[in-house]
Amino acid sequence: MLCDLRSLWREKSQYGGPREPGMVRSPLGLYWPSGPNFALSLCTCPRQQLLAVAFSDLLLHELLCNQQPGCHSPLSEWHPQSTEDCQVLTSKRVHLESPTAFRGADVSCISFISYMESGNQTRISEFILLGLLEEAALQPLLFWLFLCMYLITFIGNLFIILAIITDSHLHTPMYFFLSNLSFADFCFTSTTVPKMLLNIQMQTQAITYEGCFSQMMFFMFFGGLDNFILTAMAYDRFVAICHPLHYMVIMNPRFCSVLLLASWFLSIVDTLLHGLMALRLSFCAQLEIPHFFCELNQVIQLACSDTFLNDLLVYFATGLLGIIPLTGILFSYSKIVSSILRISSASGKYKAFSTCGSHLSVVSLFYGTGLGVYLSSAATDNPRDSAIASVMYTVVTPMMNPFIYSLRNKDIKQALVKIFRWETALA
Repeated sequence: MLCDLRSLWREKSQYGGPREPGMVRSPLGLYWPSGPNFALSLCTCPRQQLLAVAFSDLLLHELLCNQQPGCHSPLSEWHPQSTEDCQVLTSKRVHLESPTAFRGADVSCISFISYMESGNQTRISEFILLGLLEEAALQPLLFWLFLCMYLITFIGNLFIILAIITDSHLHTPMYFFLSNLSFADFCFTSTTVPKMLLNIQMQTQAITYEGCFSQMMFFMFFGGLDNFILTAMAYDRFVAICHPLHYMVIMNPRFCSVLLLASWFLSIVDTLLHGLMALRLSFCAQLEIPHFFCELNQVIQLACSDTFLNDLLVYFATGLLGIIPLTGILFSYSKIVSSILRISSASGKYKAFSTCGSHLSVVSLFYGTGLGVYLSSAATDNPRDSAIASVMYTVVTPMMNPFIYSLRNKDIKQALVKIFRWETALA
């Protein structure tokens, strides 16, 4: 609600004395008129009127200071310029949305969004997810498209997990990591798509504050878990091809379990750090996220408070937990390629490459789409374009992984055929 207080600041500065009929008491103990002919009548909500009166006390002090030489105004050095400068005036617990810079008392209007008697933190109840498309006519098509992709992802990854569990020939380190990757892929997609489908079906764009942060944290956790499991799988292929005689000694069940637990631990630590740092942020009235889910960078951009530490953590975590695993994968495959090239027979080269071809395809798809989203977001000013591009690594990649492993892997295909035969026999 916009409150035009120009007349208050310029013409009503004589108020602030003893209480008279029709006046309201401000938090500073000063009294101001409240009636249909007063500027505060534009603020229909009592909380907004109280907030406007509180800020008017500051401006009255500014007006009086302008008339007294040597008086130091508390507002003399406060000149916010944009939404990023949206500040909490802790002395009066006032939160402003996009305040314009002012000189003295020359301000036209300010949008007030919250007044807290017990603190200076803006409380919000929900965010708005703008989604992928604005056209209402295309929402049913979007709903069925994403529902089909989600069901394919669920069924495909479920069959991969069942095939590995039921076939004893697949109880090897490579398939141990593959089953965990399928589980992480399904959960990764489940953090975003069901909420999107629900919003389309209910014709709403809202997500609660708690729901947004929960979605953001689970998305980061399973995305990080994907990253670390792919790194562990790359190391597994490196040992299998470059050190085949020592493969079962190095990749023993205990070591594989340690790699998996380390992946979970690092993902949890990374998620908790980002989540706890994000919880300290305060937000302005602009709570619209130009995405179909709560993504960390989008949420940070909405914050009114200082986000330097959050941005620093994002860059540090990306470098440490993103670039280092990718470097390890590239190093592993450089050694794998050099080992394959030293094999004399063509059949031997094909057999060696076929053991890691599926994993290389998945790695290329996962990191390639993620890098593509980053570059597209840096190249375009439209956040909707980045949201559409992010569908590739949030939905398409987890959906394609079961097809890549089943079509290129003879052992998986044989295990899937056994499962279908059992289902046919039971039917």
